[in-house]
Amino acid sequence: MRSYSLIAPAKINLYLEILGDRSDGYHELAMILQSIDLADQIDIHANSTEAITIHCDHHQVPTDQSNLAYRAAALMAKEFPDVFNNFGGVDIRITKRIPVAAGLAGGSTNAAAVLVGIDLLWDLGLTKSELEELSAKLGSDVPFCISGGTVIATGRGEKLSPLPSIDNVHLVLAKYTSLEVSTPWAYKTYRQVFGSSYIRDTEDLLARAHAVHSEEIVKAVLNQDAVKISQKMHNDLEKVVLPAYPKVLALRDLFSSQAEVLGTMMSGSGPSVFGIVESKEQGEIVKEKIRAAIPDDDLELFVTKTIKNGIQISQK
Repeated sequence: MRSYSLIAPAKINLYLEILGDRSDGYHELAMILQSIDLADQIDIHANSTEAITIHCDHHQVPTDQSNLAYRAAALMAKEFPDVFNNFGGVDIRITKRIPVAAGLAGGSTNAAAVLVGIDLLWDLGLTKSELEELSAKLGSDVPFCISGGTVIATGRGEKLSPLPSIDNVHLVLAKYTSLEVSTPWAYKTYRQVFGSSYIRDTEDLLARAHAVHSEEIVKAVLNQDAVKISQKMHNDLEKVVLPAYPKVLALRDLFSSQAEVLGTMMSGSGPSVFGIVESKEQGEIVKEKIRAAIPDDDLELFVTKTIKNGIQISQK
């Protein structure tokens, strides 16, 4: 039977600004998203039945219909029923390396890999634009995960404007295994606390979203200036998550205190925190310092780097 193995990279936010409310209930956002080489592996096999099955080596990952990878396969079956009837269902195996519930788009990148894998498996020949359009039905982060790299994301995160990719900038990433932050809670709380400052006029919202293209951090990305990028990073959700989660705040403060760290920030709605460093060697030094300061087995630490791609076929 035919099968494909795909690499599904995580993402971090280098910038996240909440502009206002949308008519669909979501927030109007302006973000800079960046792929990193911390990645899951997705193996997808044709099974010649009508079933879609999910297997995963991580106990926190659901293997039922709530899994976004399952929903991605079900979406393809719904969108291409004749092809599904011809090829049948799929078995999907997820090898987790991206921390779960970490604000790193782990579920979204798995779903993106399933879309790409089924496109290959069924010989659909979909373009990246077509895959991104389909993937937007699954979640705001999924379109970005298809192509990855470095992009400005607006709307609810699905409108993508590519930037020159930042490649090989190293960072240290930290996440408490048992700690989760609800993304809906983070945005709802932000709305409750800061909603009075939201831009109300639709034209003003669009103008502000477009203005992000001229932000200082975008100029730093265009110049491939890791130091300036580190200085200009911003995440509005830190305003509500850090006060509510002291361990995340303490972790961020610890990163800030390290001489080797150029800049630090929480990614997305958290609770992952990352610090940008000048080299892999300095990343290892920071990792050991963080481990020494917090000798807690519940704290996961990774040295990783930025990459210029999204979903890739494994070359194993």
